[in-house]
Amino acid sequence: MTEDWTARAQRLADQLTADGVLHDRRWHRALTAVPRHRLAPRVHQQTGTAWQLIDGDDPGQREQWLSAVYANTGLVTALAEENGQQVTRSSTTTPSLMIRMLEALNLDDGHRVLEIGTGTGYNAALLSHALGAANVYSVDVDQDLVDLARDRLATLGHRPTLLTADGAAGLPEHGPYDRIIATCAMPTVPWSWAAQLHVGGIALVDVKPLVNAGNLVLLQRKADRLEGRFLPKWATFMPMRSAHFPLDAAAAGYDHRAGRLSSTRLPASPFDNLVAWFLAHFHLPGGIRSGLRLDPDTGQPVANFLTATDGSWCDVELAADGDYRTVRQGGPQQLWGHLEAALLSWRELGRPGWERFGMTVTPGATWIWLDDPAHRIGELSHG
Repeated sequence: MTEDWTARAQRLADQLTADGVLHDRRWHRALTAVPRHRLAPRVHQQTGTAWQLIDGDDPGQREQWLSAVYANTGLVTALAEENGQQVTRSSTTTPSLMIRMLEALNLDDGHRVLEIGTGTGYNAALLSHALGAANVYSVDVDQDLVDLARDRLATLGHRPTLLTADGAAGLPEHGPYDRIIATCAMPTVPWSWAAQLHVGGIALVDVKPLVNAGNLVLLQRKADRLEGRFLPKWATFMPMRSAHFPLDAAAAGYDHRAGRLSSTRLPASPFDNLVAWFLAHFHLPGGIRSGLRLDPDTGQPVANFLTATDGSWCDVELAADGDYRTVRQGGPQQLWGHLEAALLSWRELGRPGWERFGMTVTPGATWIWLDDPAHRIGELSHG
C-alpha cells in the first residue's frame, strides 16, 4: 500500500510540474510526502443527480478510490441534505488549484499562515510539511469535521492549530499572520482579516458576491488598506448548494409563459462570460438564484433562468432559432437586460481579463477597479 500511494503521489506531482502549474520544489516534496488518501478515506462521486460512495476500506473499490484520490480532481468527502437534495458538506480542493494558490502566496520559511476553511486538512498538511505545523493555523465552522481533520493530521505527525470558529472573524488570538488563505468563497473580504495581517502580509481570497461572479484576488496589507489584483485564471470554491441546480420553474417561483418577450444572440448561460457576469452583478437585485427549467414530459433542460427576491426573473431558451434565443422576463427589473448591458460594457472597456481588475479593502468601503485603484468599477457591500 505504501509503495502504491507514493508512486501515485509522485506521478501527480510530476504531472503538475509538466503542466506548468508547479514550479517550487518545496511543494513537489510536500505533494509526494503527504498521503492524501489518509485524509480522504471515503469519497463521493456524482453522476447526474445520484451520488456513489467509494470506500477505501472496500477491497472491491480500492483501485477506484486510490485513482480518484491521486488524480488532479477535487474530492467530495461529506454530504448533507438540504431541501431534499444531497449537497456537499466537506471537500478537498483540486491539487492544481491548491498548488497555484500556495505558490501565489510566495511563502518564506518562518511565515505564519491562517487558513480559512479546514476541510479534510489536506491543505493544512501541505503547509505543515513546508513551514512546520507550529506556523499553521486553520479554522472551520463544523466541530466534527475539525476534530476529524485534527485526528487524521496527528496520525501523520502534523499538529497545526485547528479550531472551530466563524471564519469571517479570523483567529485574532493567534495573530498577527504573514499570510491568510481562504479556501471558501466570500462575498467580500472582512476587515477583521486585514487587522490580523502584518503590514506587507498577503491575503488570498476567492471573492464571489454572487454565484460564479468573481475570482481569486491577491491582496497586500498596506498601512490603511488591503489592495491587489485578481489572478488571471478563474477558479471557484463555491459550494454545491449554491451552484446551478436543475430546478423546475414552479420551484423557482415564476411562470415562463408570462412576462415580456424578446430575443438574444448571447449564449443561454449567464456564466458563459464570467467577467461580464461579474460586472452585471453590480446592477442586479439581491437574492439572485439560477437554475435550469426542465421539460415536464422529458425531464430534459430546455432553458436557463435567473430569479431575484424582488420578483424579477428571466428565462432564456437553450435552443436557438438561427442566431437568436427566446427570452422572457418579468418583475420590476430586466435581469437579462443587465447582463446584456454588462457584456457591452466589457467590450467597450477593451475586453479585459481578470488580471486587469483589482480590489481595495478599507475599514469603511470595498471597491473593484480596472487597471488602477482610481478607476472604480463598482463597490461591494462592506465586510
